[in-house]
Amino acid sequence: MHRSLTPALGIALGLALGLLLTLALAAGPPARAAAAEPARRDAPPVYVALGDSFSSGVGTRDYLDDKSGCLRSTRAFPHRLARAQGWRLRFEACSGATVRQVRRRQLAALVGADYVSVGVGGNDARFKAVLTECALPRWVSDCGMAVDGAGAVVRDVLPGRLTRLMRRIDARAPGAVVVVVGYPRLFMGEDCNVATWFSPAEQRRLNATQRALNAALRTAAGAEGFGFADPTTRFTGHAVCDDTEWINGLSRPLRESYHPNRAGHRDGYAPLVGARLRAGG
Repeated sequence: MHRSLTPALGIALGLALGLLLTLALAAGPPARAAAAEPARRDAPPVYVALGDSFSSGVGTRDYLDDKSGCLRSTRAFPHRLARAQGWRLRFEACSGATVRQVRRRQLAALVGADYVSVGVGGNDARFKAVLTECALPRWVSDCGMAVDGAGAVVRDVLPGRLTRLMRRIDARAPGAVVVVVGYPRLFMGEDCNVATWFSPAEQRRLNATQRALNAALRTAAGAEGFGFADPTTRFTGHAVCDDTEWINGLSRPLRESYHPNRAGHRDGYAPLVGARLRAGG
């Protein structure tokens, strides 16, 4: 009798252990997920702001003393957005940054990001040097050559750099909402500053270069499924020398020149970028 019961008992124990193991495996992951979900919901969303001086806040005249040399401002649109939305800000944008520098120095902050903005490309085209050249009198400068050089970079070099950057952002933050931020039109057709010599024709060419730069940014963003925030329309009527300027003209210190001022970040960039991020890109 004892020998006849042993196989039956073994089968029963095997079935029971198999059932317990199945239940344990099925019950385990939901319990861990349930424990993690409230922490994720309770934590504020993470917003990472990447880019150059137009994102860091140069032009607002009020900078953080963070020893970075990046001229980051609490008046810049990333800080304004983070405060308004209750997001936790990782502020990586840095004055002077090129596409390559954003890719190499700023992307570590993307771990766990929920929202990302990135505005970069103007320094690759050496737009600051172009503006400096074009601001000089025509008899001592060659604005046309400077603009031609910037245009060639935007057309022939920048697209490849932007593609690599966008792919890297997508790989580092695959679940984040990403918005690429463009540049505003700087000029309205007149030069009201006594120490600069921008002709109407030069202003038109500079504005055309800005449009080409934005087109390159829009294309690179779309290729990765990112949103694009084009500030051109929103800044219309608020260019340098307009009655209500959202962009500084020639300023002291010089670094403040030809960048969005506090109103430009508050009323121009912040509502535009915020709407695109909240809409999912």
